[in-house]
Amino acid sequence: MATKAEVIDAVAKSAGVSKADAERTLGAFFDHVTTSAKKGERIAWPGFGSFTTSKRAARKGRNPRTGAPVKISASKAMKFTPSATLKAALNPRRKK
Repeated sequence: MATKAEVIDAVAKSAGVSKADAERTLGAFFDHVTTSAKKGERIAWPGFGSFTTSKRAARKGRNPRTGAPVKISASKAMKFTPSATLKAALNPRRKK
């Protein structure tokens, strides 16, 4: 697992920019994704994947400690769907 600092270092080195510039750029990207997701918009990056929001209905759950019923409120969740290109990079076909 990479930490925020490690990601910033890697991006700065790869892009040939300062760490401060890399952090500002990544921060702006995540702010845009968050803002767009709040509006219910789909955010797509060709060759990487897309981010969408999904709605979770209210439901009943159970407290694992006591077994008492608990009401779980409706909520929104973020979903990431990888592109075919990313899937292919993660799962290269083996040559026999």
